[in-house]
Amino acid sequence: MTPAGRGIRLDDDQRLAWLRLIRSENIGPVTFRDLINHFGSGLAAIAAVPDLAQRGGRRIRLCSIEDAERERDGLARMGARLVAMGESDYPPLLRHLPDAPPLITVRGDAACLTRPAVAIVGSRNASVAGRKFAAQIAAGLGQADYAVASGLARGIDAAAHAAAIDTGTIAVLAGGLDQLYPPENIDLAERIVAAGGAHVSEMPYGWSPRARDFPRRNRIISGLSLGVVVIEAATRSGSLITARRAADQGRVVFAVPGSPLDPRAAGSNRLIKDGATMVTDLDDILSELGPMRDRTPAPIEIAEEAADDEPRPADVADDERAAILSALGPTPVEIDEIIRFTGGRPAVVHLVLLELALAGRLERHPGQRVSLT
Repeated sequence: MTPAGRGIRLDDDQRLAWLRLIRSENIGPVTFRDLINHFGSGLAAIAAVPDLAQRGGRRIRLCSIEDAERERDGLARMGARLVAMGESDYPPLLRHLPDAPPLITVRGDAACLTRPAVAIVGSRNASVAGRKFAAQIAAGLGQADYAVASGLARGIDAAAHAAAIDTGTIAVLAGGLDQLYPPENIDLAERIVAAGGAHVSEMPYGWSPRARDFPRRNRIISGLSLGVVVIEAATRSGSLITARRAADQGRVVFAVPGSPLDPRAAGSNRLIKDGATMVTDLDDILSELGPMRDRTPAPIEIAEEAADDEPRPADVADDERAAILSALGPTPVEIDEIIRFTGGRPAVVHLVLLELALAGRLERHPGQRVSLT
């Protein structure tokens, strides 16, 4: 396995294999990482996937070489590129997440992604006061040498991006890099890139964002940041999803108090009641984050070379597979418990779980738990 901190280097064939793998059916970030770590490379994993899925109970669609090349070339035409987990331009804090995207697409200056970052999110229908405060906080964070991350949405997001353009801001998109949303912020998005900021997405080139893509996007906003500042979030705001993901990821959650008469502040006021750090000025953020800005947690490892001491089986005996299946059900159970219960080798258990995941029969849960769908 690639030693922690050394990073990886993908050649063109490996990068294309990674792209094919993550764009294939039933392969999300966790399954992707398990495949790479089990088989040692994207090329080997691609070759193994059809048989694995069939052993799990069905055939799945693999992304073709032609489709992957089309996406890669489309990104290149717009001045964007693919950055893999473990490469030097990949956001270091994001790499810590169990569900971190193995590949992100980046347009702009990737150096912005490796700086300490703070996310600012909030209401799309923001008040003038809310936008003004977001701009003040964003400008102050930039002067303190933090990058500002947000989602390019109307309201608070746009105010934060605009105020941090000169010091570096990161727009995390719910669709492909060529599908900027909302349309009225396209000019702002272009200014971000021109000034040395960056656009980031895990979605394919050409992908139009759907409602369910925004919560998925939000985990990246919080994941690449040390903390998340919530300004004017209603009780059902998407910003609260970002705050919840931030808390789950061990990030600091900040919230700006608002009038109890303003429904736009109900969610952020609730965050404060629930333990978020209240923000009334920039120092509330800087004093909290200062001691941790240079700390990088241990990364989730991913290998792109022959792996560790335990032999990696290519197949599993029927009795071993049956024992592992008997340990699974609709109730989530920790993978380590399955290993202890069955007495199977970890590599064998993980291979059967890969078979089930590729066949769409396995659901993954926080805390390394799995269940049958």
